[in-house]
Order: sequence, then C-alpha cells, then structure tokens
Amino acid sequence: MLPGRLWLTVSDRDERPAGQQDPADASGETFSQAEIERLAEALVFASAEPVSEAFLAERLPRGTHVPSVMHRLAEVYASRGVNLVRSGDRWAFRTAADLSFVIRKDENEARKLSRAALEVLAIIAYHQPVTRAEIEDIRGVQTSRGTLDVLMEAGWVRFRGRRRTPGRPVTLGTSPDFLDHFGLEELRDLPGLEELKGAGLLSGRIPPNFQVPLPGMSDDFAEDEDPITQMDLEELGLLAPSGEEQD
Repeated sequence: MLPGRLWLTVSDRDERPAGQQDPADASGETFSQAEIERLAEALVFASAEPVSEAFLAERLPRGTHVPSVMHRLAEVYASRGVNLVRSGDRWAFRTAADLSFVIRKDENEARKLSRAALEVLAIIAYHQPVTRAEIEDIRGVQTSRGTLDVLMEAGWVRFRGRRRTPGRPVTLGTSPDFLDHFGLEELRDLPGLEELKGAGLLSGRIPPNFQVPLPGMSDDFAEDEDPITQMDLEELGLLAPSGEEQD
C-alpha cells in the first residue's frame, strides 16, 4: 500500500467486451470502470482549479482512457445542480447554469471591464494570434497599456509568441482561464454572427459581406510565429533579468 492514495480491492467488475481488460495500476491491481470514475470524480472535486486530462492520466490506473471516463461522468452530472464541465482539456465542477441565480454574489465583485477592454478582448479571442498593432488597426484607435494590463491581470489574455516580421512584435492570445470563466469548452464555441445579432451585440446596419472571423482551433504556433522565451520577456521589460530579484 502506498500512503496518501486510495487503493481498492476489486470484487465485482463491470462487464467489458471480450479481450478488453480492466486498467491496471503499477502495483498490478485492476480497477472496474465504476471505481475509475470515482477516482476521477474525487480528483476533480479536490482541486481548487480545473484539472487537465494529463493530470488525471498520471493519477488514474495505467491504460485508462481519460476522455471517455470524463464524458461519462459529465453525463451523470448533466441533470444535477452541479455539472462537470470541460474547458479546453481541463475539467471542473460548476453550478448548473440555470441555477446561477440562487448563488449569492460576492459583495466585492470584480471590476467590470470598460468598453475598450471588451473590444480588445473580443479582437484577441477571434483574431488570435494577434499583435497590438493589429488590434489598433482593427479598432481604429490606439490601445493603452492599461487596457491590456487589466486583461492580463484577469488571467484571460496571455503572451503567445513573437511574429517573424520587422521588430518581432509580441503576439497575444486567450488563456485557459478565459475559456473557464466564459463557460467555453473550446474557442470554436465562441458565438457566431447570428448568435451575436440575436443577443443584440451587433447593429442591424452591418456591411452585407461582414463575417465573424473564425478563431484558431488550437494553441499551435502560426507559420510566422515563434514561441516567446524568457529572454524575450526580459528584453521587453516584462520579466526581471535572471539573477535579479523582482520588487
């Protein structure tokens, strides 16, 4: 027995297709599907932050197909007051959307975003990877450093990389926290043209050929984009040089 971890002795196992064995742990013990789901449920429940599938794979019995386990659990919780929801490749328990009205709001609510910050966030979400100059070109006005700072502090926007163009400008994108906060499983779940019009977020007098851009479907770097490094962050004044203490 290993300390700090739950080990189960299996007596009754779920029926499985011929030739398919129960996932086994390094100790040689096998687990039924129901037991694996209980373990996954406990891991997500005990975490203060959304849990990645990679994290679960490291802690569940070897051979477990994590996506199948989590989708099964999500179905179990779908009709309950608490739902198991996916944001990107991370999972978390959240209050059912139709019951949000009964949850007492914190007296110290987070500061609401300004219109400028909302515009910048929307541009980053739909156009990522995008540079500050490209954001300003789309908006038609300059973007203050304070606006980006607010989005960075909220944890919704992050530095992605650097564009392979003169000056090597930094590219921006959304973070996993952005998906989690807005209840999105992935970027393709961002509202489209008809949804935005139905919500009254687009004027009825929009150009006839107007199209809502489709955001990238993954965090893979674009062909003209390099990963951002610690040296880049130090060069841009966003990180204290190595060996120096930050204030």
